[in-house]
Amino acid sequence: MNLLTLPKNAQIWLPALVRRRARQPGSRRRSLRGAHVMFAIADHFEPFNGDVSQARADRRVEQWRDRYAGMTDGLGDADGRTPQHSFFYPIEQYDERHVESLAALVERGMAEIEVHLHHDADTSVNLRRRLLESVNLWHNRHGLFTRHLDGSIGYGFVHGNWALDNARPDGRRCGVNDEISVLRNTGCYADFTLPAAPDVSQTRTVNAIYYAIGKPNRCKSHDRGVSAAVGRRPPSDGLLMVQGPLSLDWSRRKYGLLPGLESGTLDHSRCNRPNGRRFRQWLAASVVVEGRSDWIFVKVHTHGAPEHNAEVLLGPAMRQFHESILRQSREEGMDLHYVTVREMANIVRAAEDGATGNPGDYRDYWLPPPTRRHNRRDRPSSTPSC
Repeated sequence: MNLLTLPKNAQIWLPALVRRRARQPGSRRRSLRGAHVMFAIADHFEPFNGDVSQARADRRVEQWRDRYAGMTDGLGDADGRTPQHSFFYPIEQYDERHVESLAALVERGMAEIEVHLHHDADTSVNLRRRLLESVNLWHNRHGLFTRHLDGSIGYGFVHGNWALDNARPDGRRCGVNDEISVLRNTGCYADFTLPAAPDVSQTRTVNAIYYAIGKPNRCKSHDRGVSAAVGRRPPSDGLLMVQGPLSLDWSRRKYGLLPGLESGTLDHSRCNRPNGRRFRQWLAASVVVEGRSDWIFVKVHTHGAPEHNAEVLLGPAMRQFHESILRQSREEGMDLHYVTVREMANIVRAAEDGATGNPGDYRDYWLPPPTRRHNRRDRPSSTPSC
């Protein structure tokens, strides 16, 4: 293939795609009967996207609070669970009313909220302070986030503009070379930023679940790492990285010749609208824990706050998408499991420990639900008085 005919920055990610394809010939056609599919949506949820007014941002949040349950009503996975949504809300844009509105969906068992951050020319000291202050505030005020075994607060992370660990060659949109270490030391249980292609921040590692080891004097430490594998203990200084699918899409060629890029993006555009055909491509990316190829992890992403995307994600198109993937799963003998990103990380850890059976049983294997959801589960049903 001529790199000049492919999407920009292909020199970063294409070699890895070619190597994976060589190791997995016919992966698009292989039977998936008996497989379990963990499906999560990571929403880079930015109510103020486009520098909009407070009133418009408020309306964006309100429509998710008010419409999400209706879109998912009656849908159920192999465990009878409705679709889950993971909101990564920007801590630099924190609005108490917004987070509280979304937290109502957490309490109803439909969603969880994690950390999103856009920053530039930052420092390790400032980043650490900002993360700890925000995580503690949101936990104490809204009942969000999980807890590690030592009692410390844990959170999932998505980096704004994809520039995790100062990944851009120009050093913009981050500035912190030891960001991987800062994240891990402030309680981050996993990063869900990738894939970033065609952006230059994309790693040479693709379609993988692995552990990045922070290197304080080197940017983009997560370019490569230690693969998650059955029976392999996670490195003590590693940060879990859960990537979404990345592949060339020859079904939608540019100029009738060049392949498109499938990166697991959901939005209003023609190429990125949700549909069952794309689900098959995501499965073919084979994002798995090594040694457990029958547990497939599909983490897609979106920017769900802007109206044009929300109309797709909260409307008939998304409803039809869920119906399609549930039907495909039944017809092909797969079990589909709707999970939050925290639950996905838990199932990864269970797979590493050699767990078998129904992966849906391991949603809380390593990290418990956020306080808000946990309290809901423990709350006894009320009995109407006579």
